[in-house]
Amino acid sequence: MVLLTDRELLILQAIVQIYTSDGQPVGSKALVSQLPMHVSSATIRNEMATLEEIGLLKKTHSSSGRIPSIQGYRYYVDHLLKPDKVQSSDLRQIRSSFNHQFQEIDDIVAESADMLSKLTSYTAFTVKPELKDAKLEGFRLVPLGNHRVMAILVTDNGDVQNRTFKVPSNVDPEALEAVIRIINDELVGLTLSEVFKRLATDIPNQIGKYIETPEGFLDVFEDVLKKSATERFFVGGQLNLLDFSKQHDLGAIRSLYRLMNHSTDLASVLGSPDQNIKVQIGNEITNNLLKNYSLITATYDVDQHGKGVIAVLGPTSMPYSKMIGLVGAFRTELARRLIDYYHDIDDS
Repeated sequence: MVLLTDRELLILQAIVQIYTSDGQPVGSKALVSQLPMHVSSATIRNEMATLEEIGLLKKTHSSSGRIPSIQGYRYYVDHLLKPDKVQSSDLRQIRSSFNHQFQEIDDIVAESADMLSKLTSYTAFTVKPELKDAKLEGFRLVPLGNHRVMAILVTDNGDVQNRTFKVPSNVDPEALEAVIRIINDELVGLTLSEVFKRLATDIPNQIGKYIETPEGFLDVFEDVLKKSATERFFVGGQLNLLDFSKQHDLGAIRSLYRLMNHSTDLASVLGSPDQNIKVQIGNEITNNLLKNYSLITATYDVDQHGKGVIAVLGPTSMPYSKMIGLVGAFRTELARRLIDYYHDIDDS
């Protein structure tokens, strides 16, 4: 780790804060009034030159002022940053947005992505709590006419999934009812992973007593089950990317948008952060498409219902203190809203 003097620390901190606030290179004269001690412009210039030599600042072509380098941002985040206190107006806005009646978990998590993007003016991601321990609570079919039915699957954490499909005309409705009874008698109360195991062993034989080709029906059931067991990502403020991206290559922008809509790649980028808020800057982000950005990720904990992830993608020059303060407050409010939702389900 680079060891800086107290004065160098104060100068680096001031330059990062000023530049991330107004986006203008910072000169020595601007720093004279910002530092808590009296220092001449000449002394500040010398200190800035030293910080540039060790790679924490860099000079722009158009000005004698300096801006933070990627290493400078990293040093600031690791050693100097103090999260800003969230403004009461922002906190009211978060709580007001969560104060609606939501029908499903997905609705809350999707709304949170949009809300976080509006608060930060960046692109936001939210991942719903993992469902590894969720249990199957019920499965049924709703006739829609013309041999079409809707398969509805419910888990004990309130997740509801459905899919519409067509039943072959030669399938006896009573046989179909028998199959549904088998699923509910044999599989309800099991975790989703246990249900998948049963679908690969004895359940097809039991269903085969009533339907000649159980594979087609089980494919539908398994498809709905997978939708419930899979992590779901929500993206808010995709268009915000155009406001802060320095990319002028249309192909690169398209690649970024494809990344945001491809859950496997997105899962790799977001990873599984621990309880602490994690800041990745530039090349620290696993995907090369994001080497000119910064990503702030954090988990939110919904008690026994698992943990989810929220994230903010913005420029490397984002105001880190403000963003980390917002992310910290936001994950607390999101977790609280989801816990309230689960309590309402348990009480109903």
